[in-house]
Amino acid sequence: MSAHAGLPDATRQKFLQQRQKLDLSAEVIKVQKAGASLLTLADADYPNILRQLDDSPPVLYVRGQLLQKDDLALAVVGTRTASRYGRDAAHYLSKQLAAQHVTIVSGLAQGIDAAAHQGALDAGGRTIAVLGCGIERIYPRENTALAENILQNGAILTEYPIGTPPSAANFPRRNRLLSGLARGVLIVEAPDHSGALITATAALEQGRDVFAVPGNIFSAASRGTNRLIQDGAKLVMGVPDILSELNIQYTKKEMRQKTQHLIPDNPVENAILQLLEADPIHVDELIRSSGLAASDVTATLTILELKGLAQTAGHMQYCRSR
Repeated sequence: MSAHAGLPDATRQKFLQQRQKLDLSAEVIKVQKAGASLLTLADADYPNILRQLDDSPPVLYVRGQLLQKDDLALAVVGTRTASRYGRDAAHYLSKQLAAQHVTIVSGLAQGIDAAAHQGALDAGGRTIAVLGCGIERIYPRENTALAENILQNGAILTEYPIGTPPSAANFPRRNRLLSGLARGVLIVEAPDHSGALITATAALEQGRDVFAVPGNIFSAASRGTNRLIQDGAKLVMGVPDILSELNIQYTKKEMRQKTQHLIPDNPVENAILQLLEADPIHVDELIRSSGLAASDVTATLTILELKGLAQTAGHMQYCRSR
């Protein structure tokens, strides 16, 4: 070990090499204008779990706040073109994990990433987004509002300097930060050759646990995930599967809801509710299967939505709420 900032010699040399490439004074001004801060390996606030990596980035650009408790984190990733099942699973599992004080790390992408971030926020928990571009950019732009919400109870970070555009070449390197910031990686839904599988590979190289949610065997979006399970990833059917593997004690949370949010009030509501499943079903099919008038079915669906028992799943399609 070197006496310089308590860093190993190899890490210190890497830091010094990076330092020579940067005009730190000019960079700090850019970072401040972006409402961000710089963290180096020598800073006490640099994430401890990331510092342990052989290729930990010498400099991090950060918006929001990183906390020591964020060392207890799980990365949740998957395809951008997620199915309803994939988004629901990512949101549900992330929400339940956040309720157990696990920080959710993801990449702010559409699909699984966005659902994971939102799940953590809905639980009042912490979440960290890792970018593949400069800290002053939000990519994709569609997730700008989500990014602002993340900053209220978490952080957005990147290792790429100000002005770096989002590029396909950046994301494989970004993905190893996703796993590096976490104790394990949960792949929710991923086709073959997905970027999420690159994150899983990085996790294995870093000695992290890899978890996967089983998917529809007929869906191309689940082929990569199901293959991970074949190759030894931990199959996840619920949050206890993850917590037990990470040696985290599960604390039962009491969920209090009004009785009318749980029980249909009349036979018509009950009949429609019995026809709804996790997979979306079209209103026309509900009308045919129930034998009820179209006006009764649509009105009842609205009531079930208000009660939290049903939810829309696209144009004229409905499914049960989780």
